[in-house]
Amino acid sequence: MKQVPLGRTGMTVSEFCLGTMTWGVQNTEAEGHAQLDRAVDRGINFIDTAEMYPSPPSAETAGRTEEIIGSWLARRGRRDDLVIATKITGAGSAAVPGGPEITGPRLRAAVDASLARLRTDHIDLYQLHWPNRGSYHFRQNWTYDPSGQDRAATIAHMTEILETLQALVDAGKIRHAGLSNETAWGTAMWLRLAEENDLPRMASIQNEYSLLCRLFDTDLAEVSVNEDVPLLAYSPLGAGLLSGKYAGDVTPEGTRRALNPTLGGRVTPQVFEAVAGYLGIAARHRIDPCRMALAWTRMRPFPTIPIIGATSLDQLDANIDAAEQTLDEEIRAEIDAVHRALPMPF
Repeated sequence: MKQVPLGRTGMTVSEFCLGTMTWGVQNTEAEGHAQLDRAVDRGINFIDTAEMYPSPPSAETAGRTEEIIGSWLARRGRRDDLVIATKITGAGSAAVPGGPEITGPRLRAAVDASLARLRTDHIDLYQLHWPNRGSYHFRQNWTYDPSGQDRAATIAHMTEILETLQALVDAGKIRHAGLSNETAWGTAMWLRLAEENDLPRMASIQNEYSLLCRLFDTDLAEVSVNEDVPLLAYSPLGAGLLSGKYAGDVTPEGTRRALNPTLGGRVTPQVFEAVAGYLGIAARHRIDPCRMALAWTRMRPFPTIPIIGATSLDQLDANIDAAEQTLDEEIRAEIDAVHRALPMPF
């Protein structure tokens, strides 16, 4: 597995990151451990989780995924082999009682709780799951309205969080900080405030990105390239839609759709037409559709690390195999044609 730089952190990570959000609901602790064993054996050293996982999130299950990673670390003793990323839950989440906003005190408490569940003394990359001021992610782009934002309050909040992150770095509890579900303006402000005040620089941004969701392609892509802020691309298979397993609007037993019928709003009247277009390209060129989708994500013109998730070892192996896949100009041109015809299917 190729290793790539994680922005300006000085850390190198595998070109694929292992996502874990099914562990604790769709996957047992033993299955989570087996996935970690397989991923590490195949060269993956980058692991992503969150305090609110598993998904779908709830107060009853929150933290269970971190606990599964922690029990694996306690048994295997391979902490130095991994780069572990986790996240503090944003405002309004059902996973944390009261759905509190991210504040300095809340950040300190969340880091300590994650450290205890992960059974480690430090977190390599600590991410803000979504901004306090709101987000256009999770299908909220259709009604996004930033006109009510308070710029001064946002800057004061960002400064407070950066100062708290600095204290956590100084205490050795985290190494670097990152963003998730952020905008171009938000990312630029975090970077500016960090530079002006000599505070921790946001190392990465974890946003949804796939053949079906390309909101990152313009302004955020420019920020990513010019500021060395790599995209950690979550749901690069469109929550499984791009595998073809839901084609024909079916719901196989034991799949993510059995727990979440709309796949977080991704199932729309037009999505299956787009999926059919991409499945057709893969079939014509005799490529597994998951391999094609992951290879395309990895080959974007900005630094991108796909986060791969699986509910079985066979799925995990197939996704890891995509690191060896390349796509020629003909395939990429066909992908572009489908995107132009069906640019925003959900």
